[in-house]
Amino acid sequence: MPPVGHNRPMHTPHLARISALATLAVFASGCQLLQRTPGDEVAEKATLVVAEPTQPSATHQFTIDAEQDVIGELQVTRVGAEDTFSDIARRFNLGYEELVRANPGIDPWLPGADREIVLPTQFVLPDAPREGLVINLPALRVFYFPKRKEGEPQTVITHPIGIGKVGWSTPEGSTKVVGKRKNPVWTPPASVRKEHKENGDPLPKTVPPGPDNPLGAFAMTLGWPSYLIHGTNKPYGVGMRSSHGCMRFYPEDIALLFEQIPVGTAVHVVNQPLLMGWRGDALFVQTMPVLEDDTREHPTDAGVVLNTAISDRLWKKAKAHNAVVDLEAVNKLMREQRGVAVPVSKRGVTLEKYLVDARRVQNRIPAGATWDGREELLVTAEEYEAVRTGKPLPKRTKVTASR
Repeated sequence: MPPVGHNRPMHTPHLARISALATLAVFASGCQLLQRTPGDEVAEKATLVVAEPTQPSATHQFTIDAEQDVIGELQVTRVGAEDTFSDIARRFNLGYEELVRANPGIDPWLPGADREIVLPTQFVLPDAPREGLVINLPALRVFYFPKRKEGEPQTVITHPIGIGKVGWSTPEGSTKVVGKRKNPVWTPPASVRKEHKENGDPLPKTVPPGPDNPLGAFAMTLGWPSYLIHGTNKPYGVGMRSSHGCMRFYPEDIALLFEQIPVGTAVHVVNQPLLMGWRGDALFVQTMPVLEDDTREHPTDAGVVLNTAISDRLWKKAKAHNAVVDLEAVNKLMREQRGVAVPVSKRGVTLEKYLVDARRVQNRIPAGATWDGREELLVTAEEYEAVRTGKPLPKRTKVTASR
């Protein structure tokens, strides 16, 4: 069972970045930050336009400066004849749920050949120390900040992850990496063996390294007993709440991080479904659904959210840019929770318009990606459900991918 005391609720300080901007509404100078934009200024709905696709941008490694809170670029691509969301997610280093929430109303198993889909490959960094590993649970994503030498730019590496399912939630708080193992042996806890037995899938006391080991080829031990950062033998479960509390990576992602992350690296796990941050002179908002077992009260009105706390850094930056935040745009993002980072301080920019203007890219692995595309698993909706619930898997089909 998960250790007692680690799965504690997150308090309101993490909203400091978000709420800072509301303080500008009381500027003595009369500068107006919060504004409700008339609905007829920009069409509420827009059709994605056809554009010549270009080479997709890398989606996992970026250089940032101290004032930058947003990384990556929003992209749009077209579905291949045999693509499912699991195929496209692996190709662009995204998680399954990230694609589902960014593309509501589209069947993830039969999305339709040549249909345009949104690739949510732009991310607002969590409000957390920019050191070591920062994991934002609602985003189902990790951000790694390697140590840098003086004078060198800061690098951030981001990947989708799987986290604990309901009833086996991944704990929040801070810990560190205390050990690393290649080709680990898995010793399932008694509670996990009990669950599998009840589901008709009994487990042995130990599972040796190999294709049947759910830890994959690499595992990192944390200061929290029973919780690991590891690979997986079920890569299609990445980007879902599918584990018993551990954080699982695509095999190609954990292989690279394993070599880079030293023992002693800090690990910060946060629960931030609503993020705000700056990139240049634009304020971005990114919203994700609240986790099913998150019992905190979350504001549902942009004005309330923006008045929750104060952040001096964002206050000064908004004042310097004479920023105006469109409350209606923020409210819409909070309602839809699509996980797409949108600039809300640029007049007339709605989610729909931002999608229209997004760069169209080829449906191919970006240059420099962690995955080489040589091997992938063809999966079904039933297999996804089995991974999510911990039930026995149907027989899988492994193929060599040509894309």
